[in-house]
Amino acid sequence: MADITGDQRIQSEVLEGLATAVNHRRWFVELALPYLGDNPIEIGSGLGDYAIEWAEHLPRFTATEADPDRLVLLKERMADYPNIDVREMLLPAADANGEYSAAVSYNVLEHIEDHVGALRSMADLVRPGGRIILIVPAFMFAMSAVDVATGPTPDHIDHTHEATVPAGQTELRCSIPFLPLPRGRFYLWFGIIESTRDLVPWHPVGQFEVLGPELTPTPRGILRMAPVQVTPTWEVEQP
Repeated sequence: MADITGDQRIQSEVLEGLATAVNHRRWFVELALPYLGDNPIEIGSGLGDYAIEWAEHLPRFTATEADPDRLVLLKERMADYPNIDVREMLLPAADANGEYSAAVSYNVLEHIEDHVGALRSMADLVRPGGRIILIVPAFMFAMSAVDVATGPTPDHIDHTHEATVPAGQTELRCSIPFLPLPRGRFYLWFGIIESTRDLVPWHPVGQFEVLGPELTPTPRGILRMAPVQVTPTWEVEQP
């Protein structure tokens, strides 16, 4: 059985603060709205701010929460919205079934230790032809101290390496033999951190094109700023 990880008190405080970011929320609401269908489910609804705005445009909406304290507050708040159902859900979930038109989850997947199992559960929740809409941080530099405190830091977004580099003409080489990316343009970022300060701040050092093939048929999932799984090797060399 999955467990809730991270400091839930901090998470609740963050959600309360984000409730005041009206323009940001409206932008994120509009991003997903065309793909939700008629009966979507949100994974990790928190205090329900997104659920309320999405439900204004939909006949039915299901909000979910894993934390028991937030679940109580969510049920109390949603009692005034007859088209919103509230249920407890912690992914991965063995009882996921395909009744929903879409599954939407914003900045939740990176806090789930078994992220692969969570994605499988989301796929099980949607009916054939349904969609999965996710937003997650791209890389470790996008993870704030609050993000780290409120849940696990999954290995699939950690591409850092700790090394002792002697003075002189020392080279630190990272080799990535295989990078599973779809067709499009991508950017390589680089940075060096010593303890708590940046020796070289994170910055883009180059771009490259992936030429194909096109993905056919169109994937059911829509991932924005999504990380990819890579296995790098690191070498420290001196002349």
